[in-house]
Amino acid sequence: MTEPKTTEQTPSTEQASILSRLAPRPPKPPKEVQSKAGRNLPAAVATALILLTIVGLSIAFRIEFFVLLVTIVVMGALWEAAGAFLARDIRLPLTPMMLGALMMIAHTWFIGVETGILTYLVASFAVVVWRSYIGGGSALRDGLAGVFVLGWIGVFGMFAVALASLPKAPFVIIAFILLPVANDTGGWLAGIFFGKHPIAASISPKKSWEGFVGSVLAALLISFLTVDLLLGLHWQWALGIALLTPVFATAGDFAESLLKRDLGVKDMGSIFPGHGGILDRVDSILFCAPMLYGLLGLGMGVF
Repeated sequence: MTEPKTTEQTPSTEQASILSRLAPRPPKPPKEVQSKAGRNLPAAVATALILLTIVGLSIAFRIEFFVLLVTIVVMGALWEAAGAFLARDIRLPLTPMMLGALMMIAHTWFIGVETGILTYLVASFAVVVWRSYIGGGSALRDGLAGVFVLGWIGVFGMFAVALASLPKAPFVIIAFILLPVANDTGGWLAGIFFGKHPIAASISPKKSWEGFVGSVLAALLISFLTVDLLLGLHWQWALGIALLTPVFATAGDFAESLLKRDLGVKDMGSIFPGHGGILDRVDSILFCAPMLYGLLGLGMGVF
């Protein structure tokens, strides 16, 4: 008597199915929201509060938890970018990119940011070689795209980790997170109520000069509360950082908007309700990391 056939998957088939579900995919178009705010405001506010709470908890216990959080964000952002680039049939070599980013973060934290930058150069070479070894007509294009994304997400994330190595690290991280958040919030509010003159309508029609003024005012408030009062730096450092934050944060917004336009996607992902993907949430924060590391390090006399 023959044994009845079973429909149960073999372990290898089950593993392949799990890997298939975890593989990056192009982001789905977001649901259209008919709102003056341009987003699902309750969901956006709730998501922002949850994210700020997570960051606050990470620095409340040990600063190493913040470093771990940055690592998770960088890994998630690389995975998300790999999906977004698939919209243009660009296949990023994700494995060497993630391994390279891990080494960059580890070397930055344990040795220093200079070693992290050297690690990026080595990782970039490995990304191109890896993709070339796999082969295909678009190997060079995919490899160079991987180098670009690793520089954008990995290097800027590396500077976020470097900030956690500065004196008064918890207060430094508070300034690092709240300054871009204030910039975005102030610009968003001013843009809703007063925005009439776009900065660059072809790139981001909702970014206005009136909103930029709102970003500067909000950044001024937060900079004097954090850089001046919490970190104890002279008011001139607070003023300089407040004026530069909107420039770098807005540059981050525009850079991602241009990239999304080229890729043909609305959002880089959809993991955060009301905010889109990881990169949609941290684009301005990432761009501010090197600037803040340099200025705060100089102001504190670290270098």
